[in-house]
Amino acid sequence: MATRREWLGLVVIVLPCLLVSMDLSVLFYALPFLSADLAPSSSQLLWILDLYGFVLAGFLITMGTLGDRIGRRKVLLAGAAVFGVASVVAAYSSSTEMLIIARALLGIGGATLAPSTLSLIRTMFTDPRERQIAVSVWTLGFAGGTLVGPVAGGFMLEHFWWGSVFLLNVPVMVALLVLGPILLPEFRNPRAAKFDLIGSVLSLAAILPVIYGVKKLAGDGFAWGYVGSILVGLAFGLLFLRRMQSSANPMIDVRLFRRAQFSGAVASGAITFLLLAGIGLFVSQYLQLVLGYSPFEAALWGLPGMAGMAFGLFAATTLATRIRPAVIVCSGLVITAAGFVLLAQVSAQSGVAWVVASNVVLAAGIGAVVTIATDLVLATVPSDSAGAAAAVSETANEFGGAAGIALLGSLGALVYRLGLPPDVPAAAQETIGSAFAVAAELPSNLGNALISTASQSFVNGMQWVAWIGAIGTVMIAGFVLVVLRHITPADQVREVRTA
Repeated sequence: MATRREWLGLVVIVLPCLLVSMDLSVLFYALPFLSADLAPSSSQLLWILDLYGFVLAGFLITMGTLGDRIGRRKVLLAGAAVFGVASVVAAYSSSTEMLIIARALLGIGGATLAPSTLSLIRTMFTDPRERQIAVSVWTLGFAGGTLVGPVAGGFMLEHFWWGSVFLLNVPVMVALLVLGPILLPEFRNPRAAKFDLIGSVLSLAAILPVIYGVKKLAGDGFAWGYVGSILVGLAFGLLFLRRMQSSANPMIDVRLFRRAQFSGAVASGAITFLLLAGIGLFVSQYLQLVLGYSPFEAALWGLPGMAGMAFGLFAATTLATRIRPAVIVCSGLVITAAGFVLLAQVSAQSGVAWVVASNVVLAAGIGAVVTIATDLVLATVPSDSAGAAAAVSETANEFGGAAGIALLGSLGALVYRLGLPPDVPAAAQETIGSAFAVAAELPSNLGNALISTASQSFVNGMQWVAWIGAIGTVMIAGFVLVVLRHITPADQVREVRTA
């Protein structure tokens, strides 16, 4: 049974996880102020926004494996130090290049936190029931950061300069560096082999081009260069897998994917993130453009989703000791599908209440899915390799989120363009934001008509994506019932005790 030290340690490791996900969105409001101060080019601005997420995703597997080999607490504290120093550098950047470098360092530091903290939970909480509770708290911290980030960033910018959004990280990282050695145990695989530098390079060469290509396709549209980037990454991914299969001491034991408990949990988590990220893109634009809320107000309307997610997380944790994981995950996916169906009913005139209600239902279902899927990943692997397994799970989720924005975003954009009359100006056919910009330059009667038409066409696209989300989650639910049907709560207990 865990003692007070373990539960206090959980608080220490959840707070930095909150900040890691916050840093994916905290710059949202700072862009106008940052641009006025540093005057970055359009390409530099994209790097400032995207580089953190690229590097974070690329280094997850490397850092997870490194923690298993040299010590998870050691890697976590080193990452916290890098994250804290990089936050200060970013806050006081005097040039665009300086800020870009700081964002890259933040990504490297952030990549240590997810696999290290999750694998430490595997070490600290050996009782399955307590581990499931700890995973639920950890999941809520990571998910909550994406919702809290815009709100915290907006608050800081109302009172301080743009660099202050990065200084939110510093006190938490200092606390982790002080309390970590006291409250967190050290763990390393006593049979660990030498770190596979070539394998690490191959993993980076595989992940970074794919993430880059997928995100650029989502943001800029189709281009052969982005497709080529994805293909190059996939080629390196095959080389990485071949090395893992032939190595005596692989970074990742690819045989784990033959186990339904592991592969099913990773796949269900990744596809869930794909659907959630895709619809999140539309909800944000709906609140800001169709309903006219400011980014800060839109972020505030997203906060009720945290209550829904907390309910889903802890309901799933409560039921996990008595009900099969397949049933809980399937039920969570059905609830998620219901949230998508609710969202598909939203119209240009329905207002914010309907969107908030659908988000709460969606978040409750997602919470149940993610916490059980994450716990299944940890329960499947021996404690010695929990860091690498956690990194695989988080990397799959990153891929899922990027693919969701690219695939579902492209579908929604296609429906948007097809729904516009042929006489609409070409610039307005790109995005709803472009249509609003064109409308502002037209006479009021023509501008209002364009806004109304563009809003309705955008909502049609969102409804299509919501229906696809509903159908997709039902299909995943069927997949989960088949793949995980033999796993029982008792199986999970035995897995942990014999690992």
